[in-house]
Amino acid sequence: MMKTYLEIGVKMEKSITYFESPGKINTDELIKLVKDRLNESSIKYVAIASASGESALKLADELKDFTIINVTHNSGFKEPNVLDISEDVRRKLENKGVITYVGSHALSGVGRGISNKFGGITPVEIMAATLRTISQGIKVCVEISIMLSDAGIIPVDEEILAIGGTGKGVDTGVILSPANSANVFDLKIHEIIAMPRP
Repeated sequence: MMKTYLEIGVKMEKSITYFESPGKINTDELIKLVKDRLNESSIKYVAIASASGESALKLADELKDFTIINVTHNSGFKEPNVLDISEDVRRKLENKGVITYVGSHALSGVGRGISNKFGGITPVEIMAATLRTISQGIKVCVEISIMLSDAGIIPVDEEILAIGGTGKGVDTGVILSPANSANVFDLKIHEIIAMPRP
């Protein structure tokens, strides 16, 4: 008997690139992989975590016709009243049409402040640590998508491409459906484009 289409299901084959080590060394290759994947998709939004904005500038030079949002650290992340991104880089990004979002980390922020003061660990820190078992970049991709959806900058009803990394530069790219923090478990990772091998 011949199987129907529904019985067989839909098959999709995609490749994942695994980098031997994490970090900045992978930035250029990741951007190339992201560009190739976007060319075969209907995705409109690309979120990138780039504290200094340098990786976001590289991305903006390669991608046209996409809404690119750069996520940088909140003021005081390293020292009081200081942002990691300079005004000069922020202006350059703006001139390329890139939105810069400054905000507290969705998976630490106040929770980490509580842990630092009183000890223990908060549920969001457990969630972050769990995502890090896959890779730091995966955690970052999830986190920035929550932050941007909470800010109303990206939609929660369509897939986006999120880019994150480990320390400096970027080394991870995923396609996901974002969710607001109040509905965080509605977030779905659909595809991993590249990540460092754990």
